[in-house]
Amino acid sequence: MPSMTAAPTLRFMRLADNPDLPLPEYATPGAAGFDFRACVPADAPVTIPPGGRALISSGFAVAAPPGWELQVRPRSGLAVKHGVTVANAPGTVDSDYRGTVGVCLINHGAEPFTVNRGDRIAQGIVAPVAQAAMVEVESLDETARGAGGFGSTGVA
Repeated sequence: MPSMTAAPTLRFMRLADNPDLPLPEYATPGAAGFDFRACVPADAPVTIPPGGRALISSGFAVAAPPGWELQVRPRSGLAVKHGVTVANAPGTVDSDYRGTVGVCLINHGAEPFTVNRGDRIAQGIVAPVAQAAMVEVESLDETARGAGGFGSTGVA
């Protein structure tokens, strides 16, 4: 498990189709997530119809250190104002992945949503991860909840 006292370093590599977008950055000093921007051609924005989805490049590849993951999460403003979110939220960028960071946006809104170059489309969160040992057993210990799932604990 990585040390929680030292902030990890993410190494971003600018891709060929991104000569101009800024490095992902935190919008405020207290922000938990940093913003990813859309790397779509300036003359060819991507319009996502209601119910549709699109994979949007961030224009960067990234290297997270071992023991850490980069989570790609929705931006609350896009969800509230337009019904647009990250389809596989949170998306995970593993520490051994070196390809393009893509954001799979889905439009749950009633109107088409257009993604323009440089739009802030998602946020990245860096989180520690641990790989568990997998062990097969013949039975599991008993708990008060047992096998109850999907709403078994009630609403209120």
